[in-house]
Amino acid sequence: MTLLHVMPDDAPDTVLLRTRDADEIASALREHSVVLRHWEVRGPVFPGTDPAEVLERYRAEVDALSTAESLSLVDIVQLHPEDSDAWREKAAAARVTFLEEHRHTENEVRFFAHGTGCFYLHLDGKVLAVVCEAGDLLSVPAGTTHWFDMGPVPEFCAIRFFEREDGWVGDFTGDPIAQRFPRLDALLAASG
Repeated sequence: MTLLHVMPDDAPDTVLLRTRDADEIASALREHSVVLRHWEVRGPVFPGTDPAEVLERYRAEVDALSTAESLSLVDIVQLHPEDSDAWREKAAAARVTFLEEHRHTENEVRFFAHGTGCFYLHLDGKVLAVVCEAGDLLSVPAGTTHWFDMGPVPEFCAIRFFEREDGWVGDFTGDPIAQRFPRLDALLAASG
């Protein structure tokens, strides 16, 4: 179930709001033009699941969203735990990259078909940590400073939507703010 954890940007230990209530989350995000929607999950995604199969499961929704929001490119990103040093190195490197505050020139639109990840949105003096799980579709407006945590042992499959091929490229701010805030694993542990 989706989790929203809101903190002042200068006091990461202070909790302004912590909720799993879907309506409360949608309302808090809507104040910042962030949209959280839900699609029905259509089957598990295992290691080795063909990305084309995942896309086909959600074809009607993907096509409708792509048309409605002029999103011309769609792809799949997925990481599943493996018991190898090479995988651990790859996962650690990916995690570090996205744990740096950045922004994009177009909306960031992601649907979680499997697993968990956390978007930290830095907006109006606050950090809104949105823990997304399977079934969540998050749309973050272009220019929103944010970072993403996939956890210490990443396991997720997300459908990504873009307007242009370079739409995913991040403009990193250089601000070390992300290093002060609780990681995904700490947020989930606190929710018991």
